[in-house]
Order: sequence, then C-alpha cells, then structure tokens
Amino acid sequence: MLKGVSDKLNGFARYERLDRNRKALIAACEEQPNRRCDVESYYGGASYYLQQKLEIQDVRLVYAPALGIGNFGGETDNWTWPRHTGDFGFYRAYVAPDGSSRPYARDNVPYRPKSWLRIASKGVQDGDFVMVVGFPGETNRFRTADEVRFNFARYEPLLQHLLSDYAAQINQTTAGNREAQIRYASILQGVENYKKKLAGDLAGANAIGLDVRKAIEEKAYLDWVADDPARQARYGAAIGELGAMVDENSQASLEGLRQALLNRAQMLSSARTLYRWAKEHEKLDEDRERGFQDRDRNQTVDQLTQIERGYLPDIDRKLFEAALDEYRRLDAKDRDTAFETALDQIGLDRLYAETKLADTATRLGWLDKRAAAFEASDDPFIKLAVALYPGDIAAERAAKDRAGRAQAARATYMQGLRAYWQAIGRPVYPDANGSLRITWGKVSGRTRDGQIWTPFTTAEGLLAKHTGKGEFDAPAAAVAAIRAKNYGPYVAPELGTLPVDFMSTVDITNGNSGSATLNGRGEFVGLAFDGTLDGVISDWAYAADRSRSIHVDSRFMLWTMDKIDGAAWLLKEMGVLPASRS
Repeated sequence: MLKGVSDKLNGFARYERLDRNRKALIAACEEQPNRRCDVESYYGGASYYLQQKLEIQDVRLVYAPALGIGNFGGETDNWTWPRHTGDFGFYRAYVAPDGSSRPYARDNVPYRPKSWLRIASKGVQDGDFVMVVGFPGETNRFRTADEVRFNFARYEPLLQHLLSDYAAQINQTTAGNREAQIRYASILQGVENYKKKLAGDLAGANAIGLDVRKAIEEKAYLDWVADDPARQARYGAAIGELGAMVDENSQASLEGLRQALLNRAQMLSSARTLYRWAKEHEKLDEDRERGFQDRDRNQTVDQLTQIERGYLPDIDRKLFEAALDEYRRLDAKDRDTAFETALDQIGLDRLYAETKLADTATRLGWLDKRAAAFEASDDPFIKLAVALYPGDIAAERAAKDRAGRAQAARATYMQGLRAYWQAIGRPVYPDANGSLRITWGKVSGRTRDGQIWTPFTTAEGLLAKHTGKGEFDAPAAAVAAIRAKNYGPYVAPELGTLPVDFMSTVDITNGNSGSATLNGRGEFVGLAFDGTLDGVISDWAYAADRSRSIHVDSRFMLWTMDKIDGAAWLLKEMGVLPASRS
C-alpha cells in the first residue's frame, strides 16, 4: 500500500499514489471468485490492511415482525431507555447449485456455511459477559484538540441547524398528503435520527468537558514528545502540521455542508452521478474514481432504482427551493456561478416539467451513454449536472490535496500517540472504520440523574406503553398474548417474565445496528441495534459511565416468531424447538 510513498511525496500526488496502490490491491484480490475486497486505513494511515469478504448476490427476506414490534416506540423512543423495540429480521443467502455466488436465479439454493451461530438455549442475565461482532462505521477518538473544538463549536451546530430545517420542511410539505408522508417517511426518519444524535453529541461534549479533557491529554503527549530529542525529531512537527490545516479544512467542511444541499433535488443528484459515471468511463477501469468502477455498477443501479420509493416531484421541488435559499447564504466566491447561470436560464418550472429522469427506466438508460450525450442533452437536470461538473472536480481535487497532506502528518502523529499510550500503559486501538471488530462487556444497567436504569425491559413494560396509536401500536396478537402471559419457554427466570431488550457496556457506534450479540460460549443471545443518547459522545471520547448499548433479546425474537407469527418452520431450521401456540 505504501509502495512509492515517500516523505517527499505530499498533497495531491501523495493521495493519488495511495489511491492507485489501493485500487491495484483490490483488483488483484477480486480476481478470486466471489470476493469483495477493500483496503482499510488504521491509525490515521500509519498502517493498512487488505480485507476480503465472500460476496453473495442473492439475499432474500425470510421474516420480519410487524411494524408495531420492529419499530415500536419509533422516533420517540429512539436513543432512549427503557426501550421495547423488537428491531430484527431474518434473511437467507442463496448461491448457485455448485456453491458459487451469482444473482437471483430460480434454481439457486440456500448457502450452507461451514459454521454458523447457534442460538443460546438460555438467555443472558444481569452481569453476564457479552460480545458484539459487527462493522462499526466511524469514530473520532484520536482527533486533535483543535479539530475537536471546531467540530463542536461550528460544524455540528451548523449541521444540526440544517437538519432541523430539513425535517421541518419535510413535515410541512407533506402535511395532509398521505402518499407523500409514506414516501418520505424513510428520509425523514434518517434526518430525525441524525439530528437527535447530534443533540446528544453536543450535550455530551459539554457534560464531560471534552474540550478541556482533550487539551489536557494533548499537552501531556506533547510534553512527553519534548522530553526526548529523538521523539521530538520524529513526532514533534506532526501535530503542528495538522493544526495548521484546521482552518483550511474547517472552511471547506462548512462550505461542503451547504454545497451538499443541492443534492436534495433527487433528480439533480442522479444526473450528477450519471454524468460522472460517463466521464469516468472514458478512462481505463483502474484509472476511474472509486465508486465509478465496473465493480460498483450493481450498487449504482440499486441507488438509482430506489429513488422512486421516496420521490414526488411537487414535494422535491419545494424541498429544493428551501435548499436553494440556504445555499445562497454562501459567500458569492463559494457559490458555483456556472450552476447559478444555468439555473437562472432554465428556471424551476422547466426543471421539473421537462425532465425525463423521474422515470426509472429512463434514468437507468443514461448509465450506458457517453459524456457527449449528456453535454448535448436538453434535459434540464442533466444540463445543471453538466454545469456543476467542473466545480465538482475542482473541489474534489482540492479535497484530495488536503487529504494527502493530512495523511502524512496524521500517520506520524498517530505513531507518536501509540508510542506514548504504550509507554504509560494505556490500551491503544484504532478508530472504527467500517471493518470487522469485536467488542465486549457485560449486561449492565446504570443510574442517570437519580433514575435507576435496570438492564432489562419486559413484555409488561411494552404493554404499559401500548396506546393503540402511532408509534405505540403493538399488534393485537402480541397484546393478547402478553395479557394472557402466554410466554411459553421464553421467560427469564430471574425476571419471572418475558424480556424484550437489554443493556450492556459493549462499545458500539453507527454501523453496528444488527450486529450479533454473543454470550461467553459464542452463542447468539440478541442483536445490538441502538445506544443511549447521553452515551453517543463516546464516538469522540469513550465514557464508560455513560456508554450503554441496547440489544433486542433473543428470547423476545423467538417468542414473536413462535407465539405471534407462527414461524415454526423457520425456528426448526434455526435449531429451536417451537413451543405450542396455546
């Protein structure tokens, strides 16, 4: 990965060399059949690992509980405890009869792995060891004090403001329109989820004094570096180099938030993707930008196809108009004049009345057209995408230059920080980056603000929340079974009732939703799916006293499948003997 990467190589050239090396390693790895490969960066680019996964192309939904179980509590209960959500589902992977991976075919057969997770015959109880195996997305625990200050003083407050406005705009524009509310429900849920997390981030940073904490830790590290001439020579300049880039990166980050507003027009976002695809396909595959190579085609098709689920032109236009109002607050030097000129010439009426991209077949058809066809097109959204392209490429090149400069400094900084942590006996581990990780802890409640959070919620608690309306509308069959205490063998003896969710001290983040939770014998006992709001600050600085993960208990999953939905055939396949549906 570091072949040809010397200290003399910096900025854009350094980024390009690393990117070329990454793509070459991935291409060689994917010459193996049925493989999806990637190269992940660890410790700020101080080390890299090539990772490969078995790629299965035919995956089918087998079972999902009713919405009143799978999303019970909705946004109201999101990031909170006590929780009574049965957030789970089951899929089955299919392969060709010879075991190779291929797209859907009628004669595909269920994939049979050499090993699989077995469901524990007994669930967990308070104090039990648990571990989670999953793919956590991203944490920022090794950012510098200056970077932390910028994030919490400027970046997250602006993002929170933009998301709050966006949520309000979606609610306002879809009010009274049931079809629009259904189509935009997923988008709104995502916005509300992130907005709520940001609120937890900002409150958590203030509660634990994160800026002061980072400054103290950083000073101790710098003092350690300065105490030894060899360490000073090796590590001393790196943090200063990162600090010198904070203002530059900060301005670009804030501009990027408002530039991204333009993609709220979903057909403009599609047109930009399609035109970039055409431009990249003028090059050899190994020279194309990541995300636009042949290996990315299926994912791109899926993204372009799924747009129709959450799109109505009248609603999209209103949301785009609101986004343009925010975009125009950028300084004139930071706005794209070619885009603004093209938009003024076309006008919003023509933009939505004359585009053909809203039709899925038409949209997908553009994926195989040459760049010249885009440049000659009269479709108004395509004309806007073509106008935006030079600015997009210039901004991307500048971002790559910054990334190349930062990589060299951050890798050195992280090498020094790792040496310092090891010297003082502090455990060191890389930030989450979407790769496979194992985290462990124990089933445990906590106290908060005078409240005692017990580690389990129960079926009776779910019934107490049930109102029969909105987010708290459990299925009638579940309500009846709970009232009759028809729990079968799924009762937790120490609780004397059916558990729903439980809390633990395992360390997870975004990307871990749906990660398997195992006991000390490696048996399946639940799924991690959320955390508590006051613990999300652990993405920046782990706070053991605040951080708790929320898991759906396997006993509640089995009870729902058995007693409510009668999925006995699936339980038997999973090695579980169904109880009588009395």
